[in-house]
Amino acid sequence: MPSKPNKTQATTASVDAFIDKQPKEEVRDDCRALMKLMHELTGGEPYMYGPSIVGYGTYHYKYASGREGDAPLLAFSPRKPELVIYLYSAEMDPALMAKLGKHKATKGCVYIKRLDDIDLTVLKTLFKQSIAMTKKAYPGK
Repeated sequence: MPSKPNKTQATTASVDAFIDKQPKEEVRDDCRALMKLMHELTGGEPYMYGPSIVGYGTYHYKYASGREGDAPLLAFSPRKPELVIYLYSAEMDPALMAKLGKHKATKGCVYIKRLDDIDLTVLKTLFKQSIAMTKKAYPGK
């Protein structure tokens, strides 16, 4: 029995328009810095994944339950209280996470107030690890 399609899908909405409508200039600046870094690491162009997530790259996943779909390889979302950065697993390297700087984390998300609060070199390493882990877990065809 096929599973229902995911609620969140890639869209053709303008990433630039989405970033430009963020109310705070410092948030727009942080978004653009994340976009530059994610482009550098994925080689991909940004796209909107649902109404509020900026994604780069894509991978196809299929769970043991049969549920499957496509998701961004790297992604972020500027939410009101903080930036949300989506990783394969934010629990991937505790020593590295300890060096990141001021943040909160859940299984697949890192929450930061500002990029100035974290070490961007550590974030870049986390992005590289996340990409490698995603590609290993979901190698595609």
